[in-house]
Amino acid sequence: MQLDEVGLPVVGWYEREGGLGFDLLSSRTANTPVMIGHANGIITIDLVESLADYRESMRVRLGEPYRTMLGHFRHEVGHYYQWILVESAGDPTLLEHCRRLFGDERASYQDAIARHYRLGAPEGWHTTFISEYATMHPWEDFAECFAHYLHIQGTLSASASGGLVLRAERVPEVLAEDLVPGQDYRNRPVERILADWRILSFFFNRINRAMGRDDLYPFEIPDPVARKLAFVHRLVRGAAAN
Repeated sequence: MQLDEVGLPVVGWYEREGGLGFDLLSSRTANTPVMIGHANGIITIDLVESLADYRESMRVRLGEPYRTMLGHFRHEVGHYYQWILVESAGDPTLLEHCRRLFGDERASYQDAIARHYRLGAPEGWHTTFISEYATMHPWEDFAECFAHYLHIQGTLSASASGGLVLRAERVPEVLAEDLVPGQDYRNRPVERILADWRILSFFFNRINRAMGRDDLYPFEIPDPVARKLAFVHRLVRGAAAN
């Protein structure tokens, strides 16, 4: 399980109140809407999202570049770990740092939802956010960045496990030295993670285009987002060290 691999604490709901758990429901079989989300450690997922036609129709309707079941899990798990590692950690300095980067999570969530679906993302959002959805509320910004951190770590690790290496001699205009993805970046600076990822995702995107598919990773990581990902990396490293 990836959470174990990166060193995050995993305590089940059956071990203590507020532990991590998953409630897998289907709005199609239950004939009632299922709200994907997190509350007090329990992550609710609508299983209808596992159907490609439904998921793609939702992706297009919402104007999203990426929508997968794994993405839902990683995003909602991000809400859980913000609650556990930041909001409940009892460290006011850490909480203030989080608020400086992502915004004040005490802002009305319901007002934020109404504003987002009425007005959409603010102009120029891509210069400071990883996605349009991240602009809705500080909680969503954190969860989106957390999900992308897991996307990046997971893909780099999978590349490393298969022995993938990008040879500088083949692309000297892009690489000054061979790029060897790491299987474990816990003890590496976030700058190394992002440097490896920017190059590797560039080539993965080219491979997808060669097959007539959309980009594997259709996102940009501007400096403000890199700082947010650095905060997530710091949290994960701190949790792994405890």
